[in-house]
Amino acid sequence: MSDNEFEELGPVDYLVVEFPLDKANFSGEVVEKLASLVDAGIIRILDLLFIHKLEDGSTEAFEVDEYEGDIGALRDLNAMALELLAEEDVDALAEAIEVGSVAAVLVWENTWAGPFASAVRRAGGQLVANGRIPVQGILAALEA
Repeated sequence: MSDNEFEELGPVDYLVVEFPLDKANFSGEVVEKLASLVDAGIIRILDLLFIHKLEDGSTEAFEVDEYEGDIGALRDLNAMALELLAEEDVDALAEAIEVGSVAAVLVWENTWAGPFASAVRRAGGQLVANGRIPVQGILAALEA
Protein backbone atom coordinates (compact mmCIF):
# COMPACT_ATOMS: atom_id res chain seq x y z
CA MET A 1 0.00 0.00 0.00
CA SER A 2 1.20 3.49 -0.79
CA ASP A 3 1.41 6.33 1.75
CA ASN A 4 -1.72 7.87 0.19
CA GLU A 5 -3.63 4.60 0.63
CA PHE A 6 -2.65 4.50 4.32
CA GLU A 7 -3.78 8.11 4.70
CA GLU A 8 -7.20 7.19 3.29
CA LEU A 9 -7.46 3.95 5.31
CA GLY A 10 -10.98 3.15 6.42
CA PRO A 11 -12.07 1.22 9.52
CA VAL A 12 -10.69 -2.32 9.73
CA ASP A 13 -12.75 -5.34 10.84
CA TYR A 14 -12.21 -9.06 11.14
CA LEU A 15 -14.31 -12.17 11.32
CA VAL A 16 -13.77 -15.88 11.85
CA VAL A 17 -15.88 -18.36 9.87
CA GLU A 18 -15.76 -21.96 11.10
CA PHE A 19 -16.69 -25.26 9.45
CA PRO A 20 -16.38 -28.87 10.59
CA LEU A 21 -13.08 -30.09 9.11
CA ASP A 22 -14.79 -32.61 6.80
CA LYS A 23 -17.33 -30.05 5.53
CA ALA A 24 -15.16 -26.98 4.94
CA ASN A 25 -16.54 -24.97 2.03
CA PHE A 26 -14.61 -21.79 1.37
CA SER A 27 -15.56 -21.61 -2.31
CA GLY A 28 -18.69 -21.18 -4.39
CA GLU A 29 -21.26 -18.64 -3.22
CA VAL A 30 -19.13 -17.53 -0.26
CA VAL A 31 -16.30 -16.43 -2.55
CA GLU A 32 -18.69 -14.89 -5.08
CA LYS A 33 -20.26 -12.66 -2.41
CA LEU A 34 -16.86 -11.65 -1.01
CA ALA A 35 -15.49 -10.97 -4.51
CA SER A 36 -18.47 -8.74 -5.29
CA LEU A 37 -17.66 -6.59 -2.23
CA VAL A 38 -14.01 -6.32 -3.30
CA ASP A 39 -14.89 -5.61 -6.94
CA ALA A 40 -17.35 -2.88 -5.92
CA GLY A 41 -14.66 -1.17 -3.82
CA ILE A 42 -16.65 -1.63 -0.62
CA ILE A 43 -13.91 -3.62 1.13
CA ARG A 44 -10.22 -4.44 0.65
CA ILE A 45 -8.87 -7.69 2.05
CA LEU A 46 -5.91 -7.01 4.35
CA ASP A 47 -5.32 -10.55 5.63
CA LEU A 48 -6.77 -14.00 5.16
CA LEU A 49 -5.61 -17.19 6.79
CA PHE A 50 -6.91 -20.59 7.81
CA ILE A 51 -6.72 -22.27 11.20
CA HIS A 52 -7.20 -26.01 11.79
CA LYS A 53 -8.00 -27.07 15.34
CA LEU A 54 -7.11 -30.73 15.57
CA GLU A 55 -8.79 -33.36 17.76
CA ASP A 56 -6.01 -33.08 20.34
CA GLY A 57 -6.67 -29.33 20.66
CA SER A 58 -3.49 -28.26 18.86
CA THR A 59 -3.75 -25.78 16.01
CA GLU A 60 -2.18 -25.24 12.62
CA ALA A 61 -2.37 -21.92 10.77
CA PHE A 62 -1.95 -21.49 7.04
CA GLU A 63 -1.65 -18.42 4.85
CA VAL A 64 -3.61 -18.69 1.62
CA ASP A 65 -0.60 -19.74 -0.46
CA GLU A 66 0.12 -22.60 1.98
CA TYR A 67 -3.44 -23.90 2.37
CA GLU A 68 -4.17 -27.13 0.52
CA GLY A 69 -7.97 -27.13 0.92
CA ASP A 70 -10.47 -26.04 -1.74
CA ILE A 71 -10.64 -22.25 -1.54
CA GLY A 72 -11.33 -21.49 -5.20
CA ALA A 73 -11.02 -17.82 -6.07
CA LEU A 74 -10.04 -16.85 -2.51
CA ARG A 75 -6.44 -17.24 -3.68
CA ASP A 76 -6.98 -14.39 -6.16
CA LEU A 77 -8.80 -12.16 -3.66
CA ASN A 78 -5.88 -12.41 -1.25
CA ALA A 79 -3.35 -11.04 -3.75
CA MET A 80 -3.07 -7.64 -1.99
CA ALA A 81 -3.11 -8.99 1.58
CA LEU A 82 -0.71 -7.45 4.07
CA GLU A 83 -0.56 -10.43 6.46
CA LEU A 84 -1.30 -8.30 9.53
CA LEU A 85 -2.05 -11.03 12.05
CA ALA A 86 0.77 -11.94 14.42
CA GLU A 87 1.23 -15.38 15.97
CA GLU A 88 -0.34 -14.13 19.21
CA ASP A 89 -3.42 -12.97 17.28
CA VAL A 90 -3.76 -16.37 15.63
CA ASP A 91 -3.42 -18.13 18.99
CA ALA A 92 -6.14 -15.94 20.51
CA LEU A 93 -8.50 -16.51 17.58
CA ALA A 94 -7.86 -20.26 17.69
CA GLU A 95 -9.33 -20.30 21.21
CA ALA A 96 -12.76 -19.54 19.73
CA ILE A 97 -12.62 -22.42 17.25
CA GLU A 98 -14.15 -25.82 18.02
CA VAL A 99 -11.94 -28.91 18.09
CA GLY A 100 -12.10 -30.80 14.78
CA SER A 101 -12.85 -27.73 12.68
CA VAL A 102 -11.22 -25.35 10.25
CA ALA A 103 -11.79 -21.61 10.18
CA ALA A 104 -11.03 -18.79 7.81
CA VAL A 105 -9.92 -15.55 9.42
CA LEU A 106 -10.63 -12.51 7.27
CA VAL A 107 -9.33 -9.00 8.01
CA TRP A 108 -10.68 -6.27 5.77
CA GLU A 109 -10.71 -2.53 5.37
CA ASN A 110 -14.08 -0.85 4.94
CA THR A 111 -12.93 1.21 1.96
CA TRP A 112 -16.35 2.83 1.61
CA ALA A 113 -15.66 4.68 4.90
CA GLY A 114 -12.05 5.66 4.12
CA PRO A 115 -12.73 9.20 2.86
CA PHE A 116 -14.90 9.98 5.91
CA ALA A 117 -12.35 8.47 8.33
CA SER A 118 -9.55 10.43 6.68
CA ALA A 119 -11.52 13.69 6.94
CA VAL A 120 -12.11 13.02 10.65
CA ARG A 121 -8.37 12.46 11.20
CA ARG A 122 -7.42 15.61 9.25
CA ALA A 123 -9.89 17.58 11.41
CA GLY A 124 -8.12 16.31 14.53
CA GLY A 125 -10.72 13.73 15.47
CA GLN A 126 -10.25 10.11 16.37
CA LEU A 127 -12.42 7.03 16.72
CA VAL A 128 -13.05 6.33 20.40
CA ALA A 129 -15.57 3.49 20.19
CA ASN A 130 -17.29 1.25 17.70
CA GLY A 131 -19.24 -1.97 17.74
CA ARG A 132 -21.77 -4.19 16.08
CA ILE A 133 -25.41 -4.75 16.85
CA PRO A 134 -26.30 -8.41 16.24
CA VAL A 135 -29.10 -8.93 13.74
CA GLN A 136 -30.91 -11.04 16.34
CA GLY A 137 -30.97 -8.01 18.66
CA ILE A 138 -32.49 -5.79 15.97
CA LEU A 139 -35.13 -8.42 15.13
CA ALA A 140 -36.01 -8.82 18.81
CA ALA A 141 -36.33 -5.02 19.20
CA LEU A 142 -38.60 -4.83 16.16
CA GLU A 143 -40.82 -7.60 17.50
CA ALA A 144 -41.17 -5.85 20.89
